[in-house]
Amino acid sequence: MSSDLESEPKRGGALGRLTAVMGSVRSTFERRQRLRQCLIKAGAENLPDYELLQVMLFTSNPHTDVESLVGELLDRFGSLAEVMSADTEALAAAGLSLAAIAGVKFVREVALRFLRADLHQRPVVGSWNKLIDYCSAQLAYSKVEEFHILFLDRKNALIKDERQQRGTIDHTPVYTREVIKRTLELGASALILVHNHPSGDSAPSAADIAVTRDIIKAAAPLGIMVHDHLIIGRGGHTSLRDLGLLRREAESTGIIPVRPYSPVKPSFMTTIRKIE
Repeated sequence: MSSDLESEPKRGGALGRLTAVMGSVRSTFERRQRLRQCLIKAGAENLPDYELLQVMLFTSNPHTDVESLVGELLDRFGSLAEVMSADTEALAAAGLSLAAIAGVKFVREVALRFLRADLHQRPVVGSWNKLIDYCSAQLAYSKVEEFHILFLDRKNALIKDERQQRGTIDHTPVYTREVIKRTLELGASALILVHNHPSGDSAPSAADIAVTRDIIKAAAPLGIMVHDHLIIGRGGHTSLRDLGLLRREAESTGIIPVRPYSPVKPSFMTTIRKIE
């Protein structure tokens, strides 16, 4: 039989471990409280990216060592924007739990809806900078090509933004018939085409120009305008309208520009059919 004296060190060791754990928990709690206070009192804009990411993750994962996890995420993906744009599989492979992944997806969608709200309320073509901000937030850091369509009503306010296709790192298929079909289903009067180049270079390819031409030609007889095709890269964007490519195609279909939509961006044009 063991004596009471022999078991005393074991009890002392367990107590020491418990004290150390409690001290660590208290330290973590106090650090997180300070971050919350900084976010609320000083403003979220004053927190660096890694602290914003910490707040987001410990809110959805209160028992996780988010400090170490945040460092690993930023090393792996490169930036807060890329963490927020990563797909579910990539986030899971980086060690995020289901709750953490849901938190990332939730915050990203709230941000996108905030950016999109203005586009529903006023003419998109008169809110150029907001449109670019929205498209960039949505697509600039995607690892594969995505083709989106912004469907607009007669006043050029946003009806809906839909992803039509998701492809590979350098290609996504676009089907003109499906674009026109969906436009008619939504009762849209105009379109803005948007896709990204994961390479970061926003220069249009021959295929990008050909797809734009095909959609303009199919839409024109139905009175559907294609205002622009935006290509989003990490370092910027390219507008096929600004390159003069949309005007050329519009003229070839018997459509001519008559006046700008916005005095700020006079190259956005309304169009009418030529009167013979």
